[in-house]
Amino acid sequence: MRAHEFLIEKQIGKIGNRRQAGTRGLTKFRDFGGYDRTYELNRVMMAVACADGSGKPLDLDSESWAGRYNTAHPYTDEEAAMMKQALKATGSETHDLNSGDNRSQELESTHTESPVVAFKGYPR
Repeated sequence: MRAHEFLIEKQIGKIGNRRQAGTRGLTKFRDFGGYDRTYELNRVMMAVACADGSGKPLDLDSESWAGRYNTAHPYTDEEAAMMKQALKATGSETHDLNSGDNRSQELESTHTESPVVAFKGYPR
């Protein structure tokens, strides 16, 4: 067996005539540098959801709040401590967006008005 027979990384594949003829609107894309294909796919599909096909520029942030970072959402103080320990052990770059406070807080506007509409003499 020759090396080129099992080294599939040697060349970039080409789309065959049969596949090309059977596709419609085929577009290949990635971020510049090809570093994070999953994130790029997510951003492009969000932009597609905002688009109307008119060609007008879309008003999009260049990056989401999480950006090219993974996010962790521990529910308890114990889980938060475990996360910190694991992130320190792996040497991950971290940003604590809650400033160490893991309590869940509702906005002040939450539950200030009843969603039930009064009807037939029944008050809210």
